[in-house]
Amino acid sequence: MSHPSTTFDAICVVGAGAIGGWLAAGLACAGKPVSLLARGQTLAALQSNGLQLHSGPADAPKIQRFDLRASADAASLGTQDLVIIAVKAPALQELAHQIGPLIGPQTVVLTAMNGVPWWFLHGFGGALQGKALASVDPGGTIAGAIGAQHVIGGVVHASCAVAAPGVIRHVMGNRIIVGEPSGAHSARVSALSALLQSGGFEAPVSEQIQRDIWYKLWGNMTMNPISAFTGATSTEVMDDELVLAFSHRVMLEARAIGAAFGVAIDQEPADRHVITRKLGTFKTSMLQDVEAGKPVELDALVASVRELGQLTGVPTPEIDTLLGLARLHARVHGLY
Repeated sequence: MSHPSTTFDAICVVGAGAIGGWLAAGLACAGKPVSLLARGQTLAALQSNGLQLHSGPADAPKIQRFDLRASADAASLGTQDLVIIAVKAPALQELAHQIGPLIGPQTVVLTAMNGVPWWFLHGFGGALQGKALASVDPGGTIAGAIGAQHVIGGVVHASCAVAAPGVIRHVMGNRIIVGEPSGAHSARVSALSALLQSGGFEAPVSEQIQRDIWYKLWGNMTMNPISAFTGATSTEVMDDELVLAFSHRVMLEARAIGAAFGVAIDQEPADRHVITRKLGTFKTSMLQDVEAGKPVELDALVASVRELGQLTGVPTPEIDTLLGLARLHARVHGLY
């Protein structure tokens, strides 16, 4: 039997946006062989100016520049030991069939994405184990292109922004939790953690990556869509007592759904908002997408939770309201 590579001599980051660019820069800084699958203005910028990472104070940032191989053609980059998928969920649907040439029999695929991923119930979920989620992978396109056996899950706790195509600003945070969908402490997940640590990242190995995904989602699934359709900052959302109460009711439904398939959260919604407040006032990533005219990640962040509610038999009236309003807003603006 062939064993997955644990040396990672060829690494490709799919999506050179805020998080993908930040991860690529860290690994390149550690002297790792990193290439980028990109397109459009980002690809042009990478090919002419390289990848730039700005960190530290905004008025006097530390600027690092990396000349990395970048292409829109996966076949030209060849089979990789590690593929890091760092695109927004809506983009993966169309990208999935393009990244086949990157993936060989032993390739590890690290997903560094927000929300519920297509492989969420692979090797996990009790009675729901192995179930495909139509909300995040309609027709099974992604699962067909990227076999779940390749996947290691990642949960990013960092804030980065795209200052210009190919120019990434690292704002705060340095943590990416990694874990096998099955919860196994495999040789490849240990090697991946060590690789990321060599690039300067905090990279703990999770015993249940689905719990880490769900906990991050628990905070994001209200703040992101509410800010997207109101235009409000994080602080404005939390300072409105009626909106905050609605947000709490949504989170209680999500908590009940998680408990039903094996990811119990022992906090109250108010506890989670204390953590959010510590980040200061910010525009959520979904609000930034709306302002930039980009598709929004509603399916991975909200529709997936609703679908898991239907599968577990947990009623979701508040989640339905949130999804309906956010989806209608996005459709009217051509973002969904």
